[in-house]
Amino acid sequence: MLGSNLAGNNRLKLFPRDSERFCYAVQKKLFEKTGKTVEVLVYGDGAFKDPVVAPGFTRGLMGTPNEIKMKYIADNELAGLPQEEAQRRLKQKIAQKGSNLLGQNTSLGTTPRQLTDLLGTLCDLMSGSGDKGTPIIHIQGYFDNYASD
Repeated sequence: MLGSNLAGNNRLKLFPRDSERFCYAVQKKLFEKTGKTVEVLVYGDGAFKDPVVAPGFTRGLMGTPNEIKMKYIADNELAGLPQEEAQRRLKQKIAQKGSNLLGQNTSLGTTPRQLTDLLGTLCDLMSGSGDKGTPIIHIQGYFDNYASD
């Protein structure tokens, strides 16, 4: 019966009991079907404002982004260069960045939140709310990098 899975005034819709185990089970099933390792995350409705964005996820989603602020580099280090030279140097800067940029000027303005918080929020914004049901969001290319060819 459809109504048994819906939240209401007298009913809550909860995360899977063991969200992490659920994520690994889905990851395993996807690997069996496709031969590819796909990272899996359970996110919450209202994740953009919820303190628990992702109660379960696979290990490939652990950590924080290690990104440089491209606008900072462009404005402070590449200003005045011809466009092709600026693009070449920006890609070089990204390719040679260190493994921990936290607190450095080149990472100013980037978000030092957990990847799972960022991805959970993105999923929540993409899935919307209302009569959408329980969606699955497929994110591809999130870990791609401007310097990669």
